Amino acid sequence: MLRSIRRVLCLLAVLACWFPGFAGAQSADVEKTGHLFVRVYFKDLRLAHQIAASIEPTESNYKLGYLLLEVSYDQYDRLLASGLEVEIDPEAADRYARLNRSIPAYSCYRTVEETFTAAQALVTANPTLATFSDVGDSWEKSIGRTGYDLKVLKLTNSAVTGSKPKLLINSGLHAREYTPVELAMRFAESLISGYGTDADATWLLDHHEIHLLLQSNPDGRKKAEAGASWRKNVNENYCGATSSNRGADLNRNFAFMWGCCNGSSTNACNEDYRGPSAASEPETQALQAYMAAIFPDQRGPNLTDAAPATTSGVYIDLHSSGRLLLWPWGMTTSVAPNGTALQTLGRKLAYFNSHSPGQSVGLYATDGATDDHCYGTLGIASFTFELGTAFFESCTYFTNTLLPANLPALKYAAKVARTPYQTPAGPETVTVSLSAGSTAPGVAAGTNVTLTASVNDSRFNNTNGTEPSQNITAAEVYVDTPPWGTAPAPIAMTASDGAFSSTSENVTVSLSTAGWSAGRHILFVRGRDAANNWGAVSAIFLYISGGSCTPPAAPTGVTATAASTSQVNVSWTASAGATSYNVLRSTTSGGPYTQVGTSATTSFSDTGLTCNTAYFYVVQAVGGCASGTSAQATATTGTCPVGGNQVLTSSA
Repeated sequence: MLRSIRRVLCLLAVLACWFPGFAGAQSADVEKTGHLFVRVYFKDLRLAHQIAASIEPTESNYKLGYLLLEVSYDQYDRLLASGLEVEIDPEAADRYARLNRSIPAYSCYRTVEETFTAAQALVTANPTLATFSDVGDSWEKSIGRTGYDLKVLKLTNSAVTGSKPKLLINSGLHAREYTPVELAMRFAESLISGYGTDADATWLLDHHEIHLLLQSNPDGRKKAEAGASWRKNVNENYCGATSSNRGADLNRNFAFMWGCCNGSSTNACNEDYRGPSAASEPETQALQAYMAAIFPDQRGPNLTDAAPATTSGVYIDLHSSGRLLLWPWGMTTSVAPNGTALQTLGRKLAYFNSHSPGQSVGLYATDGATDDHCYGTLGIASFTFELGTAFFESCTYFTNTLLPANLPALKYAAKVARTPYQTPAGPETVTVSLSAGSTAPGVAAGTNVTLTASVNDSRFNNTNGTEPSQNITAAEVYVDTPPWGTAPAPIAMTASDGAFSSTSENVTVSLSTAGWSAGRHILFVRGRDAANNWGAVSAIFLYISGGSCTPPAAPTGVTATAASTSQVNVSWTASAGATSYNVLRSTTSGGPYTQVGTSATTSFSDTGLTCNTAYFYVVQAVGGCASGTSAQATATTGTCPVGGNQVLTSSA
């Protein structure tokens, strides 16, 4: 049946070329879009991901067992030649013909003009943290029409000088993909709004540079905003000046290995048309030039030359859809020279957004793409995010799922930009917390503050293979000067359970703030695994108020006793000079702990607890300022009632 449909469609196409008046006899999907909407069926997710890596799906609901693709005749032929089950879907063609794809129907996405206005507003409000620069022209502007400037939003604290590692994010290369530009803008806004209040956002802007090319295909984007399913730029020299299929696919036009590997089309009317020559398009030229301007060439001239392990810089190209996270090569199935390190970082990034990680090559090669170009010419760790489930993603999905999953991924990419081929192999530091002083006005100088964190070496997406993980062997904290700074002074942290013996450890240290200046301090925390890999830094602020004091000694003799299924009684020996005591609790041995109460005596009753649950307690003595925390005590609340006797346990 499928072969019959294919033969009929090919005959119709031939007749339409010979007899223009015959065009009205074409099938509805060809008449309305110039392409075919097809369902491509798969039996396993690995095959589905290979299909999606080769042709970005119009819809990628993997649970349905097929992908909906909008394809050219050439792509349709290639899918059939691959032995796949392919079904033409005229209902989808009709549905998309009726669908309102214009921007007003998607209130969560900004237009080209709104994007540029928002970026400029960030610069105006934060002149030391942001600049917005013209780096090239769209095709329309390059020939003297109105068109658009291509503009990069650069985020960094200009008051902090010196060489800084760089993250470059490109968004909007394919016009009809709405989510990439909005995600990039939201990422920029989150960093700017977090500066001074979020420790990680603050150190990233102080010590790194974030470059965001927003709307890298603005002419094409305006076509999409008006409702067209537009992918390419709008170059009128290809496929006819007024054709809705005109233009070049900018993500097949980059110079590195352009047209090398049968991974792009020579048909000017096809969606993956690569252009008449390498980097023929002004949009491509602008991005290539910007890459070369901010990243030094760190890789040799041969395909087998690896970039040094110490290479700095990360490049990310945001696209949709398919829920994939991809890295070079796309033009060959051969593993890139830095393939192992690219895979490690790719699996780490995919941990955050739950996208499937893998090499860019799918069912067949794709050549002339941005990630292959940036890695191939400069040695930069380069990735493509195929975001979400559709080109015209619903605002509900974008806001509730895509955005919260991908902002942490981009933040992690920024964190490791200094050494992306090394740091991702190390453990990640999460849930950093302080017993006191994490908010202003803070604690008096001299207060002992307990810092806790979790260090984890297993946070990878192992959908396609398993990333090695090792036991944690060390953790350390730096005060105000990061590990890469001048004369850093590490302070060792210890395993909360007494031994570094697993891939995930809670770590702790008691910090004396004696002699610390009043104001905000930043603590940088990192961990190391058994393979001697130091992981990415996470940070927290510690505030010191004016004045100083000498804290009392930490309480001793702390015990915890379960009184019922919902209450634990905690007691301790008095500390000289203490006027009150802070009681802190955790459900994990070694913390992190949260303060649950204050007592003016040497006992405290913790109520409203969950039955049959272990709770861990430490106590601080307060006398003008707080002491360090006591030794830990634990108790398990009574067994949940099922008709038998309750069992209560306690320990010191």
